[in-house]
Amino acid sequence: MKGIRKIHTSIEETRVEGGRDVAPPLTTVIVAAVMPNPWAGRPFVEDLHPDILTFASDLGVLLADRLVDAFGSPEALEAYGKSSVVGVDGEIEHANAMVHTLMFGDPIRGRADASSTLVFTNTRGGPGAPIIVPMVHKEEMLRRTHYHTAQTAIADAPRADEVIVALAGASRSRPFPRIGDRDLDEPHR
Repeated sequence: MKGIRKIHTSIEETRVEGGRDVAPPLTTVIVAAVMPNPWAGRPFVEDLHPDILTFASDLGVLLADRLVDAFGSPEALEAYGKSSVVGVDGEIEHANAMVHTLMFGDPIRGRADASSTLVFTNTRGGPGAPIIVPMVHKEEMLRRTHYHTAQTAIADAPRADEVIVALAGASRSRPFPRIGDRDLDEPHR
């Protein structure tokens, strides 16, 4: 995809949690694209949709392909989420515009063989800002065992006129989940 300055991939494998071996290990992956903010430096843009049409689908395909490839197959990916970090010359709405369209999300759901909504964070920051990506089970959004958060940073991004768009995935539940699902909460409401 034209205009991307950098693609950053972060892979973490958790083998021990709480002093116990994690078997199989939990693998989390973040794939992030650093690209120009299409609205930075322009006067207030009333309708962001025409610009979104020019990149959203291709960006979703690119990031989804990279994420699934890192896991080896859609079946190896159990949880996912998305994030964007806009540079300081951008608006939070620009961060939202990068990831909150079906043109971006549908290619991801298709490639990951998923149906859940992609949960998200959208923030503003400078170079080295944290890229924090919440995740849920790719088919059962309310399955608490798969509530994850992955984090990474890119030392030189985002620049003031850039945006980082990221996808994350996890290979399994959290190690040793013990909080139960929502139905356990009902009698205590």
